[in-house]
Amino acid sequence: MNAAVFSKLLVLFAVVGLGWVAGRFRWLGSGDVARTLSNAAFYLFVPALLIRTSARLDLHGMPWHTLLAFFVPVLAVLAMVYAVGRWRLAAGGAVAEPTVRAIAVCFGNSVQVGIPVAAALFGEAGLAIHVAIVSVHALVLLTVLTALVELDLAREQHRQGGSDARLWGLLGRTARATIIHPVVLPVLSGLIFNAAGLRLPALADEFLQLLGTAVVPVCMVLIGLSLASYGVRDALKGALLITALKLLALPATVLLIAHGVFGLSGLPLAVVVMAAALPVGNNALMFAQRYQALEAQTTTATVFSTLGFVATAPLWLAALALIA
Repeated sequence: MNAAVFSKLLVLFAVVGLGWVAGRFRWLGSGDVARTLSNAAFYLFVPALLIRTSARLDLHGMPWHTLLAFFVPVLAVLAMVYAVGRWRLAAGGAVAEPTVRAIAVCFGNSVQVGIPVAAALFGEAGLAIHVAIVSVHALVLLTVLTALVELDLAREQHRQGGSDARLWGLLGRTARATIIHPVVLPVLSGLIFNAAGLRLPALADEFLQLLGTAVVPVCMVLIGLSLASYGVRDALKGALLITALKLLALPATVLLIAHGVFGLSGLPLAVVVMAAALPVGNNALMFAQRYQALEAQTTTATVFSTLGFVATAPLWLAALALIA
């Protein structure tokens, strides 16, 4: 593990630890501080980051073949985890559990961990490919997952009693809830702005950038607060499963499909595999908090997978070296 990457991980754990101490000693109050902080991130900071990112995308210069080689297998794993979760719901559980587990397995920490890793391992050329993945990572995965969870919630409301007319009403409300959403609406707004050939005014760009910079520290503190609130013991089994799927199954799938189906090799293959091998991203916890499902498992998996990444990253680099 590169020293710069390792030091970055230590800093992240230090911020998580600060959040745990703040939660343990109630420095931020005695109410549900974690949920309040999560709402602040979900409704203020993340939308600002997403609208700025989507408005500034260079759509013509994107490496679309490489992006497809990454997102096709990721979405395939997402669909499989979601489908298994839907099947298991018959045994009981929150309606949003399949989607929350899917985001924990598929949404990697592509910024705080991913950018230093790509820069340290692959240099400027590899970092450029990774940044292209980052630029559409949240746009693709959060939009798909939001649509799925809102549809599941509508199905559950209909199952609890309603006529066909009510079903159509629920489907309409599902569509509205999916579009008028703190994740999807900023993405759509930014893409429309981008497609129209417009540029963000300097003042608006600075405003969004300032709000967006709060995402990383707020989310890392939120993980620590959630650990203090939920604990680890009851979430251990589920968190270990999510961690194994995230660090082992997802990058293996990306490697097989990106190389075997899309013909990727060399630097692009290495970048997409290591992007898939990243630990669970912070957006997974915010998603779990919003829909009140698997919060303890998601929090614990975020910490475990970040620790586990220190061991699994060299394994994937070794596997890539064998292919090369």
